[in-house]
Amino acid sequence: MSSANNEAPDGAADLTSATVAASAPLARLRGEPMLEMPRDLYIPPDALRIFLETFEGPLDLLLYLIRRQNFEVLDIPMAEMTRQYMDYIALMRANQLELAAEYLLMAALLIEIKSRMLLPKPGGNISSEVDPRAELVRRLLEYEQMKQAAQSLAALPCAGRDYLLVLVEIECSTAQRLPSVTAIDLRAAWSSAMTRAQQNRHHKVSRETLSVREQMTRILRRLRHGEFVDFADLYRSEKGAAEIVVCFLAVLELAREALIEVSQDESFSTIYLKSVETRSGQGGEQNSNAA
Repeated sequence: MSSANNEAPDGAADLTSATVAASAPLARLRGEPMLEMPRDLYIPPDALRIFLETFEGPLDLLLYLIRRQNFEVLDIPMAEMTRQYMDYIALMRANQLELAAEYLLMAALLIEIKSRMLLPKPGGNISSEVDPRAELVRRLLEYEQMKQAAQSLAALPCAGRDYLLVLVEIECSTAQRLPSVTAIDLRAAWSSAMTRAQQNRHHKVSRETLSVREQMTRILRRLRHGEFVDFADLYRSEKGAAEIVVCFLAVLELAREALIEVSQDESFSTIYLKSVETRSGQGGEQNSNAA
């Protein structure tokens, strides 16, 4: 009797839940509940889509399967891994998903490695045999490093994705402030500019052609009156040292040719010059007059 009473509430609860499920709307169209399936509703055969995990390639899929089963990358159980990989390939084909050639190539590689591991080792020397999984393990470890590096870069803040750049243009209307200077300041600035201009002025050296023969002719023309002439009067000091040197060379040349007479009272005193031809000419005139 007591058991019947205990079962009654359970039956009532099941009936209540069934009633609630039957009264729940299947969908809502424009806010109105739909309690029954429309009789003219057509559902195509492939309307239901199954969204699987997206992978960037066969290595990504293989690494996902290894990490999901907590397998060791350096010691992959090829039998179990090949089975799971082939099951995933079959699932993708069953859902009419196009497979890239890389996935099929990886499946063939897994089957090959599995077959090579099942073959007996010649001579029983297992230690010297190269592990068929070595190349696959190397590729997996290298891909995992690249994937982690890509995830680290993707986690960095990116303009346009994580934040937006805001450019604010501020119009500044400021009055031009002129420096407060006086006439004394302007004069000092002008003097400084002129001083710098004098210091930076380049010294230009021009070559002047001076002839000793021309200077000799000019000296003889100057001494034609027969008077003693100071050597300093034969050159122009504003012409510089070059003309003095040329004039002195001309005097030496005239003295060597005995065309002039050079006299000096003492060392470093004034040098006097006189034409010899004039004096000899005057002597001849006196002799002719005496005759």
